Amino acid sequence: MADSTSVSLNIRTGIEGLDDVLGGGVDARRVYLLEGTPGTGKTTIALNFLIEGARQGERCLYISLSETEDELRAAAGSHGWDLNGIDIFELIPPESLLDEEQQQSLLYSSDLELGETTKRIFGEIERLEPARIVVDSLSEIRLLSQGSLRYRRQLLALKHYFARLGATVLMLDDLTSDAEDKTVHSIAHGVIRLEELAPDYGAERRRMRVVKFRGRKFRGGFHDMAITTGGVEVFPRLVSAEHRSSFSRDMLKTESEELDALLGGGIERGSSTLILGPAGAGKSLLALTFIQGAIKRGERAAMLIFDEERDLLIERASGLNIDLRGMIDAGKLMLKQVDATELTPGEFSWEVRRAVEADSARTIVIDSLNGYQAAMPGEQALVLHMHELLQYLNRLGATTFLTVAQHGLVGDMKAPVDVTYLADTVILLRYFEAFGRVRRAMSVVKKRTGFHEDTIREYQIGSRGISLGKPLADFQGVLSGVPSFLGEAVLLDRKDA
Repeated sequence: MADSTSVSLNIRTGIEGLDDVLGGGVDARRVYLLEGTPGTGKTTIALNFLIEGARQGERCLYISLSETEDELRAAAGSHGWDLNGIDIFELIPPESLLDEEQQQSLLYSSDLELGETTKRIFGEIERLEPARIVVDSLSEIRLLSQGSLRYRRQLLALKHYFARLGATVLMLDDLTSDAEDKTVHSIAHGVIRLEELAPDYGAERRRMRVVKFRGRKFRGGFHDMAITTGGVEVFPRLVSAEHRSSFSRDMLKTESEELDALLGGGIERGSSTLILGPAGAGKSLLALTFIQGAIKRGERAAMLIFDEERDLLIERASGLNIDLRGMIDAGKLMLKQVDATELTPGEFSWEVRRAVEADSARTIVIDSLNGYQAAMPGEQALVLHMHELLQYLNRLGATTFLTVAQHGLVGDMKAPVDVTYLADTVILLRYFEAFGRVRRAMSVVKKRTGFHEDTIREYQIGSRGISLGKPLADFQGVLSGVPSFLGEAVLLDRKDA
């Protein structure tokens, strides 16, 4: 049988995110339960588990009571996997049990089939002496047992048998027989539950949760996951308290002296800035200004866009003298377009983490939270996700810029979700009407760290980006959209600087 002394006390599952959730992997020589309704990814995770074992030089066995070997190999082929080194034992009923006369006989007992099934499983295991075993699935054993007492006895027998072998076992349960039966939960060393959710619009969402893991601290709660070509990806729930680094909270200046003056000298490193305004006010362009400044300082930046086509943004920025294409080609900017109907919140957080930890991005732009909200089940979830994400970014010294499009163009406007209390700095953009023309105004309404101007400045968007003028001292009611003129106008020269 498998030599227990040659097996590591902690072994990998082959899925990086799952190993992270489990605190490094699973304990060897233990029995685990992977449960979930059909289509949640149990077979894919199980194959990942065995492929990782084969890669480590371990003998691996897949015992299938529900799928044929051809079906399993076809599923593996769809991911580009080769199952060489993995033994597949397709457990089909013996011919005698398929005999029509026996099926119709009142004397036919499931004891015969259950006993025969167990005997054949033990025989194959003793012949191969595997280190990793997958049993797919327990629903068939539950049906053959025809009762919870016999089912529990059978599972206990299997557990003690596996313990004697020193193998690490993953048992699958599709919950089709009795989803409320928790018998195996008390027997298994660890229990992982998979779920599939169907939103009103967009692709299905999958998530997993560790229900139980004896003697191990694991990451609790639900974790988003996705089945992609190449296997299963698990995106561990972001816990900001686990991440912290030391850095200098110096003041980051922009390319505009007027903007720096409005911000009280600039933006503090490791802080978050929320840019609020109606559609077309220049929120994305203002965020690009901060990206341009970061790259000129020699830093890397990342921008995740929900609302605008990636190539269109690159072209539009080029017309404003911002060369996004050059930044991307130089490896200084990661520009990713996000489809809110396809990407889960957990996957989005993982993308941000990858930009910060793998690509060393120190300026992060999320454009916009309106699109991010579309990926959320509700407003409260959005606030909780954003709280953890901003705390994480702040603690690692990344400077974050968020945009939110408010409803309406002038007058009393509201945002679809209020996250102003989360941001360290809030920049408000407004349209206002004066002398028969539509103009734009900018103000800083909140800054946690230090002084900022309480003035309102007009700004223009031209071929050199955003240009700010002097404070609008002769107007009152600019933020309402219909101001009153109180004296001589102090307006920005309309010539494009």
